[in-house]
Amino acid sequence: MQSIIASCVYKNKSFDYINASFIYIIKAYIYSFLIMQRKFRKHLTVVDKANVLASSRLWRQIAQEMAPNYPEVTTDYMFVDNAAMKMIQEPAFFDVMVTENTFGDILTDEGSVISGSMGLLPSASTGESTPVFEPIHGSWPQAKGLNIANPLAQILSVAMLFEYFDCKEEGALIRKAVDASLDENVRTPEIQVADGAKYGTKEVGQWIVDYIKKA
Repeated sequence: MQSIIASCVYKNKSFDYINASFIYIIKAYIYSFLIMQRKFRKHLTVVDKANVLASSRLWRQIAQEMAPNYPEVTTDYMFVDNAAMKMIQEPAFFDVMVTENTFGDILTDEGSVISGSMGLLPSASTGESTPVFEPIHGSWPQAKGLNIANPLAQILSVAMLFEYFDCKEEGALIRKAVDASLDENVRTPEIQVADGAKYGTKEVGQWIVDYIKKA
């Protein structure tokens, strides 16, 4: 969702103003419902803080009005603190989550801990304009030239790109290659098993390229 967030401090008091755009909330839900008609388990969880924030109450209100138009999708609602706990206790419960940007940032980082590394998480930014596929993490300039960055998130982002354009076989092959590299412990240092061989960014990437060429 696109929103305007303004903060100010006045007489030792702070204020945050969130302009939650009705139209962008609707677009977020339409996209969520439509994408589940093509894939996923058709389970949508709306994550908000409707017991505290007016903007969250608008999110929930719009979702409740739109959900009956998509009877094939199971829609439920969860406060963000409960969702954060549920992700730790039972991550497989979730299929598709829709939420505003701040909550999404927090839950994304939590999800990286569940997987073991942010270097394993791909992402896709899609909508009305050109889609972008990239690792979910930001840049890591401190690792420049050290050959230690995990390339799997970037590689899996390519798999998502293929799948987005309905090249399912190509996407599946890339995912198979990544799974094979993990099974063979061809991993960068942050996820390598104890006493495992040392592999860097280049070595992991080349291993996956060789696997795909042989497939």
